[in-house]
Amino acid sequence: MSFRSRRQFLQVTGLSAATLAASRIPAFGSGSAASSDSLPMQLYKSLSDEQREKICLPANHRQRGFVSNWWYIHKDYRINNTFNADQRELIQTIFDSMHNPEFREKVNRQVEIDQYNDEDNAPAVGFFGTPDDDDFEFLYTGHHVTRRCNAHTDMGQGFGGGPIFYGHFLDEFVETSEHVGNPYWYQGKIFNTFVQTLSAEQQAQGLAGVRPRSERGEAVISKRQANWPGLACADLDDAGKQRLLKTMGDMLAMFRADDVTATIDEMKQRNLVDQLYVSWYDGKYDVGQDKVWDTFTIEGPDMVWYFRGQPHIHCYFHLKKGREIATG
Repeated sequence: MSFRSRRQFLQVTGLSAATLAASRIPAFGSGSAASSDSLPMQLYKSLSDEQREKICLPANHRQRGFVSNWWYIHKDYRINNTFNADQRELIQTIFDSMHNPEFREKVNRQVEIDQYNDEDNAPAVGFFGTPDDDDFEFLYTGHHVTRRCNAHTDMGQGFGGGPIFYGHFLDEFVETSEHVGNPYWYQGKIFNTFVQTLSAEQQAQGLAGVRPRSERGEAVISKRQANWPGLACADLDDAGKQRLLKTMGDMLAMFRADDVTATIDEMKQRNLVDQLYVSWYDGKYDVGQDKVWDTFTIEGPDMVWYFRGQPHIHCYFHLKKGREIATG
């Protein structure tokens, strides 16, 4: 089945994604011994030998640190053609568990829309490593979606130290400055509120005189070690640094609270704010030329958060782990 536009697709399918979103988070298989395992571990234990051979990769696999706006960890083995009904439900439960309940419906709707009602676009999941590895990881990939977590626990630990991606366009590939219907534009609004708290001089420093980073390959999350564009956050006063931390925490609100807390705590403990630069981009990257910045970056030697709003929203986030986080 094909559709001329996403809007036509929505008219045909209605709000079916909403039915995926809520009320699934208690441990799968309630009352069973399996319920003492994390949700990803329950999925891993449910796999047949054939399924494990298809979707489980070594802990040091070359794609472990990869991220893109549209990719599949397993091209031929998708959720729809690799797992039974109970496993598919569990995968959905895992995905839901990685998001704030207030955002689950919107995120699930985005994932459904971005499949264009085509089974060839169904997401794919996999594991890196085995339960013997401390950094045993579950990964969920597809169009406009990459999520990951440590598979040992249902407690968020900041995305397992790997890169994630989220993005969308509802109907028009080239969005207007309002980004109508895009569930991730709330982050742009929060970031712009932070920019408005800066002095005129600081705002001038933050406006980058270069093009934003490339989205190709590893370049999109490459960690520059010098020559960052924009405003040095070390030059902010203490109140400004606290506002930046709060801004980043508020922007992460779509994810489960544990992941947000772990990420912000990591930044605090490593004093990362003093290493960060914030930059935003004008020209065509300022959609509508309204100085409400649609494309911006928060980056440093150990972190990249790239929010690209033109022609539509793509977001890449990676905080390089500075220490091993115990599972629990």
